[in-house]
Amino acid sequence: MSRRPPDFFLVGAPKAGTSALHAALALHPQLFLSRVKEPKYYMCGDSPPPAYKGPGDAHSNQEWVWQRERYLDLFDGAGDDQLRGESTPFYLYHRDARRRIAVDRPDAKLVAVLRDPVDRAYSNWMHLWMDGLEPRADIVEAVRRERERIDNGWAPFWHYQAMGMYGRQVKDLFDHFPREQVLLLRYRELVDEPDQVLNLVFDFLGVQTQEIAQIPSDNSRPFVKDGVRARTVGPVIRAGAAVGQFLPPQVWRTVSKPLINQLHKGGETGRPRLTPEQRTILLRPHLEDIALLEELTGESFEQWREYRDGGSFSSRQAAGRSVTSAGQ
Repeated sequence: MSRRPPDFFLVGAPKAGTSALHAALALHPQLFLSRVKEPKYYMCGDSPPPAYKGPGDAHSNQEWVWQRERYLDLFDGAGDDQLRGESTPFYLYHRDARRRIAVDRPDAKLVAVLRDPVDRAYSNWMHLWMDGLEPRADIVEAVRRERERIDNGWAPFWHYQAMGMYGRQVKDLFDHFPREQVLLLRYRELVDEPDQVLNLVFDFLGVQTQEIAQIPSDNSRPFVKDGVRARTVGPVIRAGAAVGQFLPPQVWRTVSKPLINQLHKGGETGRPRLTPEQRTILLRPHLEDIALLEELTGESFEQWREYRDGGSFSSRQAAGRSVTSAGQ
C-alpha cells in the first residue's frame, strides 16, 4: 500500500462546521479521513510546534502531529482506491501551511467553509469562555486585546478577528493553487442545505453521490454567565492548564473534566445574542476584507454586513426543523 500525503484537505475555517463536514465525509466508502482530526502537520513543517503561551496552548501543542512518518501513519487504513483527506481548519488562516501544502501536494483539492466573520469570532470566543480558558467575559474586550495576545505568542485559536479575514487568506490561496482545485462553501448553506452541499463536495472530489443520513451537529456546551462561578472556577482552570503542559493530554483532560463540569453547572442551554452595537464594532474591521472576498469570488457576501442573531449549528438545524414542521 502506498504511503502518500492526502489527496484533499478541509482547510477552514475554525467554528464553521468543519468537524461536522469531516464526520459526514468519513461515511463515504470512497473517502478515507485521517484517524486524527486536526493533526496540524502543515502548520509546523517537520518541526515541533511553536511554544504558544495562551491559556491551555502548551497542552494543545502536545497533540500536534508534526513528524512526517507519524502523519502518514494516519492514513494507513486507507484502501488503494480511496481518496485520502484530513481536516485542519487553521490551514486557511496559516500562511506557511498554505505554502507547504502547495509544495508537498500541488495537485491537492482544498475545501473551505466560510462563516460570517463576526458569528465565527463570537462562536470561537464562546468556545474558550465556556471551557474556562478565556479570561475576558466580553467578546469586544477580548478582540481589543487580540493584537497584544498575538504579540505575546497566543495560539491561532485566540485570533478571533484575524481568522475571519477570509479575503486576504483566499487571495493567497489562489496564488498557490489553481481556482479549480479550491471549493469555497458557506456555513449557512451547510446548515440549511446539507444534502446539496455534500453532493457539491462529492462532485468536486470526483466520487459518487452518496446519501448521508445526517450531518452530525456541532458540539454544544451550556452558556456560563459572568459571575462568582466563572470568576472562581475559571482562574483555577487556567492555572491548571499552565501546569497541564507537563502532563500528557489525556491526563490533563481527565483532571480538568470535573473543573469544567463545575463551571458548566447551572449553565443555560441558550446563548446570549450579540447586540447590534457589539456586532457593529466587531464587523467594522472586516468590511474592507469582505469587499476583497467579493472581488476574488465574484459573489455577494452582503448578508454578512447586516445584523442577525446568528446561532450555533445545532440551534439553526432545530430552527430549520421547526419551520419545516410548521409548513407540513
